Amino acid sequence: MWSRLRARLRAAREIYEGVFIAPYRSEIHREYLRQRDLFFLLGFSDLIGVPNPVGFYTLELYPELIEQFHQWHLRMGMPHAPAGGFRCC
Repeated sequence: MWSRLRARLRAAREIYEGVFIAPYRSEIHREYLRQRDLFFLLGFSDLIGVPNPVGFYTLELYPELIEQFHQWHLRMGMPHAPAGGFRCC
C-alpha cells in the first residue's frame, strides 16, 4: 500500500515539474551561471589586476574553487589563466 502511494506521489511530482518547472529550467541555469561567474570574478579579481577588497575572506574558498577555475576562465574568453598567482593550464 505504501509503495503504491509513494509511486503515485512520485508520478505527481514528475508531472508538476514537467508542467511548471521544465519551461524555466534553462533560464534558471543561465541565471545560476551568471551569479557563479560574478562570484568567481569577485573571488579571483586580484589575478586579473583588480584590487580585491575581500581577498582575506575568500582565501578559505580557494581550494574549493580552484578545480572549477579552468572552466570559468575559458567561458570568460581567456584562453590561458591570468598571469600571476597559480597556473591551471
